[in-house]
Amino acid sequence: ENQTALRQALKAQGMFLTEATVSRAGDKAVSGKGDIDFKRLLQFVGLRDIALVTRQLATLLRAGIPLVESLKALEEQADKDELKRVLENVKQKVNEGSSLAAALEAHPKRFNNLYVHMVRAGESSGNLDVVLERLTDFLESQMELRSKIVSAMIYPIVMTVVGGGILAFLFSFVVPKITQMFEDQEKALPLITEMLLFISAAISGWSGVLIFVTIVGSIAGFFFWKRTPQGKVKWDHFVLKIPVVSGVIRMIAISRFARTLGTLLSSGVPLLQALEIVKNILGNSRLEKVIDDVRRDVREGDTIAKPLKASGEFPPLVTHMVAIGERTGQLEEMLDNIAINYKQQVDVRVQAATSLLEPLLIVGMGIAVAFIVFAIMLPIIEMNNI
Repeated sequence: ENQTALRQALKAQGMFLTEATVSRAGDKAVSGKGDIDFKRLLQFVGLRDIALVTRQLATLLRAGIPLVESLKALEEQADKDELKRVLENVKQKVNEGSSLAAALEAHPKRFNNLYVHMVRAGESSGNLDVVLERLTDFLESQMELRSKIVSAMIYPIVMTVVGGGILAFLFSFVVPKITQMFEDQEKALPLITEMLLFISAAISGWSGVLIFVTIVGSIAGFFFWKRTPQGKVKWDHFVLKIPVVSGVIRMIAISRFARTLGTLLSSGVPLLQALEIVKNILGNSRLEKVIDDVRRDVREGDTIAKPLKASGEFPPLVTHMVAIGERTGQLEEMLDNIAINYKQQVDVRVQAATSLLEPLLIVGMGIAVAFIVFAIMLPIIEMNNI
């Protein structure tokens, strides 16, 4: 990370540093100027890799292997250069006397705030292996939920893109050639055929380019607006009011809230610190504000359940279970039950939405094709009847 560390590392190997040049700052691999490092892209370290390393580290520590040796073993068996480099750096810092949490904190892209705080709590309590196991379970549950949502959306997205492409091709190239003979006729055409000719002319000419540019520009403008502070707040408030979507978004947020808070508390992280971490993973500014209010009230001596209930954003079942957990001293267990319950509800909702969306897309494609067929066939039938 600097010339001093390099000099010390070389000195430990019996070498004397004569000259050192900083090639590139940060923790990015060095590649040619302006070149794309395709090898590094293929070896991207994702959440699945971090979860696997965490599970393996917990297993090694439980077996009684010292931390530095465990990190060395993980480094040697890592199959991705980026992950190997990160583990080597963490091992070096720990070997120099740093805590594992502080060493991991130097790599925020790989180990987020939640990960570092849980490891720090595990080191403080002397139960690092147990905390790492809980952390792995948490990461795997997050991956499972994300995977189910992505898998559920793949088919509708592919159907929409392919169907839209086919219709655009038909309207741009096929329909104009077929309907050219209708335009030469001086007879009045059926309304459905007139509509087809209008849509075809709009898509195939310069109007089609203008429509495409307008749509792309509108989408880009929307995402730009959504990234602004005011836009994010307004959009997050809006999505929580959409009849169907709001239910799924709220359930996902509640599942994250309960799972993360329960995992942090059971790992020994203080409540106020845990609430601060939880606030940053909900993904909705409105719900983040609620957790911020909860943290403020708890600091002043209030319970968690009371401000949650007053916000109106959390269902009564959640607030009642949290209140019971606080009264009985079993808050972590109650939070785990809430997370399991809402995760199951998310799975059911996503599955139901996907099952409903697939036939709707097929029906929509059928209607579009039927519209084209009838618009072309009606004039032909009238011509044959003359």
